[in-house]
Amino acid sequence: MRAFDAALAASAAVVEATLAHVLPKNGGPEARVFAAMRYDTLGGGKRLRPFLVIQGAKLFGVPEPWAARAAAAVELVHCYSLVHDDLPAMDDDELRRGRPTCHIEFDEATAILAGDGLLTLAFEVLAAEATHPEAVVRVALVAALAKAAGAEGMVGGQMCDLEAETRSLALEEIKRLQRMKTGALFGFSCEAGAILGKASQGPRQALLAYADDLGLAFQIADDLLDAEGSEAEVGKKVGKDAALGKATFVSLLGIENARKEAQRLVHRAVSSLAIFGEKAEPLAELARFVIARRA
Repeated sequence: MRAFDAALAASAAVVEATLAHVLPKNGGPEARVFAAMRYDTLGGGKRLRPFLVIQGAKLFGVPEPWAARAAAAVELVHCYSLVHDDLPAMDDDELRRGRPTCHIEFDEATAILAGDGLLTLAFEVLAAEATHPEAVVRVALVAALAKAAGAEGMVGGQMCDLEAETRSLALEEIKRLQRMKTGALFGFSCEAGAILGKASQGPRQALLAYADDLGLAFQIADDLLDAEGSEAEVGKKVGKDAALGKATFVSLLGIENARKEAQRLVHRAVSSLAIFGEKAEPLAELARFVIARRA
């Protein structure tokens, strides 16, 4: 196994254990929503955002237990977004990560509540003293994640994405949409370690520049998978963007130019990590991985 693959697997294992610990279980009448929350969070996904948190934290000597909790928080927000995105009122998907989506496995009302539960649990995790002994650092984490996940970040991006189903978007509009919908959470994931380590503005800005290019490259790769991939390898329905007539990087640039743009973005993302030297190689490897993946 390559060093990067081993690091990705090790990070996923640490985050999986942390998620299993912080997610509620058992319970009385509310046990169904607990089960839905665990169903949509445990045992699936590449855990790319948590990997960014953990590797970013290593750049600043942050203890792994702190980083693992911040990584779990961002994954809780990501999983909440997937639960709600899959609902009939949004993308109306029946398959996610190769298995039934939450509203299919349980029901629509339970899926809504499960998403709500995952989102709010993320902030409970960040606010706990186990995440960092200093309250000012915990507040900074909470504020940064709230902005990334909210109306000026992921939620606003999803609204723009819904609007894109009824009108054509230019390339710059798509970039703005994706910076909000996908990139904002990538940005928090990259910055969280710097917040935990109380890093100066220079390193933080370098990580945010890396995250901006990484997020766009990731979305181009997603668009390519939707255009070229199969349901079996991707784990969800493909070809939906074309069926809806939505403007994407692929529809505007074409497959080959979209692929070239993703490669350009990855090259620029990696160059933003230069100030960290070899310590940032896992982050550089991740950037290369996101445009080579097939799921």
